Amino acid sequence: MATVEIYSSPWCGYCARAKTLLDRKGVAYTDIDVDADTKRRDEMTKRAGGRTSVPQIFIDGVHVGGCDELYALDRARKLDPMLEA
Repeated sequence: MATVEIYSSPWCGYCARAKTLLDRKGVAYTDIDVDADTKRRDEMTKRAGGRTSVPQIFIDGVHVGGCDELYALDRARKLDPMLEA
């Protein structure tokens, strides 16, 4: 199973939606709260190529984007193969 990291905020609806998809697929992920630790937000921004919005999602260290991109990968049937890697 792939290593999944999601930088999120507790009050973010898009974060909740992305986590719901991952939960529905039975995927374990590391949830990094960028509101609780601002250094982690800086880390996220650097890893995500300057993107500052949450969520920012990484699968096996590869930036896949935010919630919309995660759902687009799922619709294109590309997400499951990435998660199984």
